[in-house]
Amino acid sequence: MGSFVIVSYSGRSIRCRVNDRGPFVRGRVIDISVAAARALGIMKAGVVRVSLDGG
Repeated sequence: MGSFVIVSYSGRSIRCRVNDRGPFVRGRVIDISVAAARALGIMKAGVVRVSLDGG
């Protein structure tokens, strides 16, 4: 825990800290905070496909 990843969507990127092992839903890899979703512009979209990179 405490690692960082770069989450990118539609030309926007944000650095996020990993603080748990979820999400526990099949097919999902990462669950981001409301602040991160707002920064990426995906608040109304709900579930979207993002790219991840070690940060």
